[in-house]
Amino acid sequence: MFESTDFHSLFNQFKNQKVLVIGDVMIDTYLWGNVGRVSPEAPVPIVSGVIEENRLGGAANVALNVKAMGAVPILCSVIGDDNRGKIFLELMEEQYLSDIGIVMDEHRITTQKTRIISGNQHLLRVDEEMDIFLTKRVQAHFLELIDNLLESGGIDAIIFQDYDKGVVTPVVISEVIGASERVGVPVLVDPKFRSFDLYRRIKLFKPNYKELSKGLNLKIQKNEIGKIAQEVRKFQEQQEIETLMVTLSEQGILASRNGEFVHIPAVARDIADVSGAGDTVISVAALCMIANQETAVIAAISNLAGGQVCEKAGVVPVDAEKLLSECEQYFKSS
Repeated sequence: MFESTDFHSLFNQFKNQKVLVIGDVMIDTYLWGNVGRVSPEAPVPIVSGVIEENRLGGAANVALNVKAMGAVPILCSVIGDDNRGKIFLELMEEQYLSDIGIVMDEHRITTQKTRIISGNQHLLRVDEEMDIFLTKRVQAHFLELIDNLLESGGIDAIIFQDYDKGVVTPVVISEVIGASERVGVPVLVDPKFRSFDLYRRIKLFKPNYKELSKGLNLKIQKNEIGKIAQEVRKFQEQQEIETLMVTLSEQGILASRNGEFVHIPAVARDIADVSGAGDTVISVAALCMIANQETAVIAAISNLAGGQVCEKAGVVPVDAEKLLSECEQYFKSS
């Protein structure tokens, strides 16, 4: 199975793929500094020499990962008509991402997560956000935009990247899945808690361990692979999900399709930051699935990709050239 995979050919296939990425976007802001002393006012570190950096986050990081792998992402989301919204659009322009799928809503704020980091030590995070669902008016406009993009043709896959900030409403989920069935485009989902059981009749569902446990109300340990697999099968059949893939951090990835399971162990790495790993996994899995790869191959490549981005501080997209090299080495030894 692994030996027969031509990775150069596979990675070249990604360049012809166009992916619609629908979900909650945000600005990931980093305050990089040094800690030299503790505050005399409270037992907290003082961070000095601060450098501020803004990056695209949330579903926008999925778009960056799709782009990094050589494919073409079209990002669809709703942001605030505010100063942060303008910064977000500027960041998209810097990354050569189209804003054709972006709606600005004067009644929403653009989500910003600010992380204070010294070295690779994450000291504090401040979130500025709102998580109410879109108004009916904005939702209708957003769905019309998505429908037009799908009807125009050329879309190979849809990724829902749900961060529970209100863009991925129950109506958006049902309408987009219905539209995808009409045009024959597969849907892949990276879920959060609020809409966990609303995704039905989809190609791939990729929760992490925490999301699966909360979504299914499970009391199973992360290393109890067999028990997790049993619960996954029940939910998969109930929701008519073709492939279900659970990321288990240090336990690797569990993937299920057609009643068969594969468990891919994690590869030993120097972990700096796990932020954004899920974005990378769903992005790479989508591209591999469009290219008709077997479940075990999809899980293994996605596992390597998710692990790779954890080696760097902050949210970063995958390095396709490095991933290609890792795949060739990993599969040769498997």
